[in-house]
Amino acid sequence: MLKRSSTTTRKKTSLPFAVKWRRDWQMVLLMIPGVVFLLAFFYLPVLGNVVAFQDFQPYLGIMHSEWNGLQNFVSLYDNPDFWDALRNTLLLAAVQLLLFFPVPIGLALIVDSLISNKIRRWFQTIAYLPHFLSWVLVVTLFQQSLGGAGFINNLLRHAGLNPIPFMTNPDTFPLLVVAQLIWKDAGWAMIIFLAALTTVDVSLYEAAAADGAGRWRRLWHITLPSLRTVIVLLLILRIGDILSVGFEQFILQRDSVGPGAAEVLDTFTYYAGVVGGDWSSGAAAGLAKGVVGALLLWGANSLAHRLGEPGIFQRRGA
Repeated sequence: MLKRSSTTTRKKTSLPFAVKWRRDWQMVLLMIPGVVFLLAFFYLPVLGNVVAFQDFQPYLGIMHSEWNGLQNFVSLYDNPDFWDALRNTLLLAAVQLLLFFPVPIGLALIVDSLISNKIRRWFQTIAYLPHFLSWVLVVTLFQQSLGGAGFINNLLRHAGLNPIPFMTNPDTFPLLVVAQLIWKDAGWAMIIFLAALTTVDVSLYEAAAADGAGRWRRLWHITLPSLRTVIVLLLILRIGDILSVGFEQFILQRDSVGPGAAEVLDTFTYYAGVVGGDWSSGAAAGLAKGVVGALLLWGANSLAHRLGEPGIFQRRGA
C-alpha cells in the first residue's frame, strides 16, 4: 500500500511537458550548443570505428573498403611494437597513479590549512597557472632547466661535475613525465578537493579539538573520511582512463629518449595509422584501448559499490 500510494503521489506531482518547457526553455536553448558539440566531435566519430574491421583505403572510403573481420586485431597481437607500447602505457599509468594522484589531495589540505586568505589566494593562483600552458611550452621549460645545455647542468659543469641526462635517460623517463605532470596539473586537480573540503562541518573540528584531538588526528578522522567519496570517484575515473597517459607530452619527447621508453598506445596509434598509413591497425588499437578502458571503469565502479561507495553510476533502485 505504501509503494502504491507513493507511486500515485509521484505521478500526480509530475508537471506536464508544456509547463516544464515554459519554465526551462532558456536552459534548454543554452544546452543545445553543448549537445551539438558532443554529437559532432565525440559521438559521431565513434561510428568511424568500423574502420577497425576493414582493409580501409582512404580513396575508396568506408562504404567501398573491403571487410576483413578481426584480422586487424590479429595483426596487432602479432606486432611486438604494440606490446611494447602497451607495456610502456601500463608502466607510466601506474607511476602516474601512485605519484601524481596523492599530490592534489596534499595541496588541497595545505591550502585549506592556511589561515591568511591573501596567502591562500596567492598560493592557488600560482598553483593554477601552469595548467593553462601548452605541453610544448612545459617541455621547453623543462628542457631549458634540465636539458644537456640547461641551467642545472651548466651549474654542474661550473662546479666541475659531470652533467646528468635528465631529459634523455630512458630509465628515469617515467619520473620525468610525472614531474612534468605534477608541475602542470596538480594545482588544477586540487580544485575539486578544495570544493569537497568546504562541505566539511566546522563543528566536527571544534568538537574534536575540545576532546583533545590534535591536528593530525583531526586530519585522519575528519578531513580524510570527508574526502573519501570524492577520492574514490576520481580514482574510478582515473582507472577508466588509465590507458590514456597523454599524447602531446610523449610525442614531444619521443625522439629524445627513444620509442622504447616513450612509445605509448596514443603515439603508436598515431604513427601506425596517420604516419604509416595503416588506418585500420590504428583504429583497431584505439578501439581495443577504449574497450579495455570501459571494462576497467565498470570493474572499478563495481568494486566501489562493494566498498559502500556510490561510485559514478548506480543501478536503478539501489
